[in-house]
Amino acid sequence: MTTLTPPPASLAATVPARRGATAGLRDTAVLARRALRHQVRHIDGLIMGAALPVILLLVFVYVFGGAIAGHTDYLHYVVPGIIVLAGGFGAAQVALAVTDDLGSGTIDRLRAMGTPPAALLGGHVVANLLRNLGSMVLVVALAVAIGFRPGASPLAWLGAVGVAALFILAIASLSVVIGVVAGSPEGASGFTFFVLFLPYLSSAFVPPETLPAALRGLAEHQPVTPVIETMRGLLLSQPIGTAWWRALVWCLGLVAVAVPLAAWLLRRRADGR
Repeated sequence: MTTLTPPPASLAATVPARRGATAGLRDTAVLARRALRHQVRHIDGLIMGAALPVILLLVFVYVFGGAIAGHTDYLHYVVPGIIVLAGGFGAAQVALAVTDDLGSGTIDRLRAMGTPPAALLGGHVVANLLRNLGSMVLVVALAVAIGFRPGASPLAWLGAVGVAALFILAIASLSVVIGVVAGSPEGASGFTFFVLFLPYLSSAFVPPETLPAALRGLAEHQPVTPVIETMRGLLLSQPIGTAWWRALVWCLGLVAVAVPLAAWLLRRRADGR
């Protein structure tokens, strides 16, 4: 008669633990490291992520800066916009990573092992946030090398980094939703181009009041503008006004909607509906 061998005690003990918050955080950390390793192996993506903000900064400062307000003055104006543009574009890449994992069956296998949906998707978001914070350091370092001299205090710098990180988190969370519903990497890539061009209709490169009336309203009432204005005010010691709370409302609102929606969509997909 064949006897069934019970699972190892250590494995059996881990199954209930996965339902706890500690196990979920541990899973998220493991999957974040996995996502970071995948990003390192994709050299073309790393080069694009590093080259895009560098090229944009140099083009806008040295090609357009002289015609707008002089190199030095325009450099101080445009740096926050370049940081937000690069961070948003990088965060939108999460959609492609999620679509790829769904298409390869990786997420289905991890779900079968008991990994919670929040950890599956949160790993991509955390890894992307770390990568984009690195890109932000690169932009600031280059800007300082060519004459950027912000008068921000350490506390103001911390606030600017916090706002940028919250914006990246918001776009990455929304990108997870796009990645789950997109039928292919090609479909998900459309969202990355939308995020890339959104800052051009904001205060990133020119003041909104210089735009035509039809575009001015869009520039003043979209999430990118208050994020940029908050960072610009913090870095350059300028008045922020209401920009800071509008930036928080936009970013926290996107996260509050995107996170549960992404988890629900993933469960719905797993159920075959």
